[in-house]
Amino acid sequence: MKFAKIVFWTASVWGVLVLTPLFFIFDSIGRNDPPPVTHPGFYYGFATVALAFQFVFMVIATDPVRYRLMMLPSIFEKFSYATTVVVLYLQKRMHAADLVFVGTDSLLGLLFIVSFLKTKSAAPSR
Repeated sequence: MKFAKIVFWTASVWGVLVLTPLFFIFDSIGRNDPPPVTHPGFYYGFATVALAFQFVFMVIATDPVRYRLMMLPSIFEKFSYATTVVVLYLQKRMHAADLVFVGTDSLLGLLFIVSFLKTKSAAPSR
């Protein structure tokens, strides 16, 4: 259980640090990596949902046994993003530099799997 707490607290802090700047760099993205983002709703929607998931990780970290089943959508969150970016890269729709975060998310996804396997299920309620 201690392992899962450390993993999920680390993931949440990392995620908040990496995702929060997205709310302040919208205009610079188009200047640094054209073309500019043309659908701000999708951009901010992604940033908001991704940031919200960091709070899910914080909740899991408070009691991994109780919130063990929430580890499953957390694993999906990590690998779905990583898979999407790899596919887009293979289609030449993203740059190699974009793969940096894929490595981090994949590592966290693997650590989430280990956490899930190491955390025992809570006793069924009566």
